Amino acid sequence: MSQEEEAEATRRGVGNTESSRANRGWWDRNADEYQLEHGGFLGDDRFVWCPEGLDEEEAALLGPAEELKGRDVLEVGAGAAQCSRWLAAQGARPVALDLSFRQLQHALRLGGGQGGTEGSTGADGTGTDEGGPAPAFPLVQADAGALPFADGSFDLACSAYGALPFVADPVRVLREVRRVLRPGGRWVFSVTHPLRWAFPDEPGPEGLSVASSYFDRTPYVEQDESGRAVYVESHRTVGDRVRDVVAAGFRLVDLVEPEWPEWNHQEWGGWSPLRGHLIPGTAIFVCETA
Repeated sequence: MSQEEEAEATRRGVGNTESSRANRGWWDRNADEYQLEHGGFLGDDRFVWCPEGLDEEEAALLGPAEELKGRDVLEVGAGAAQCSRWLAAQGARPVALDLSFRQLQHALRLGGGQGGTEGSTGADGTGTDEGGPAPAFPLVQADAGALPFADGSFDLACSAYGALPFVADPVRVLREVRRVLRPGGRWVFSVTHPLRWAFPDEPGPEGLSVASSYFDRTPYVEQDESGRAVYVESHRTVGDRVRDVVAAGFRLVDLVEPEWPEWNHQEWGGWSPLRGHLIPGTAIFVCETA
């Protein structure tokens, strides 16, 4: 959860429009700080699924790396598009989509590696002063609940903590992803492990005691003095996530709960070695079109 200064934290109902507006604004305001704080861990061209550090190069949740060549891949909630950059290096044809224009400007700042061209263009078609070669794949600014792509445009789709933790209607997003996938397509997404909802979002010992009901699905909201939401997270139980996946037309192939590795000594928000060795922090859903 965020630590937006001068914002009041509460639990209340939030609809699609308010949630989308709040989180687009939050990521536009905080993208610079986020990339500065976590960019070293994420790298410029790694595919990291979670704060535990599970890397797609070893996990192969999208399939063997050698089979990614020539595949059309949609990354939902791409941020600075580090995952798409790794996919492009494997010979895939990624498209990086994010709600935040500022996050996509960081994708332009990092450049594109293979196939990059000078003179980058912003996600909305306007010029940018971020510098660096343009990525060798498209950047698209759009809401994950209304994907601007034709049916059956992609072989694979992925999301590393993108969109789904922040939307009021996850089934809407899942159905959109299902729509743009081709028959036999695979969709893999990581989210905060639902168990974490019951615990304080703290990396130390205070984060090890249950503070609220796991079954309370009331969204977490940070709001300004006027009551306007500036950050929103919506909770789903494990069972909710599975039902959402099935309702959207997917078949659940695997549910991965990464263990905290011994090499990882960093803290990332409420994620830490202390908590990571005791309770799961991430859930990764591996799905295929039914």
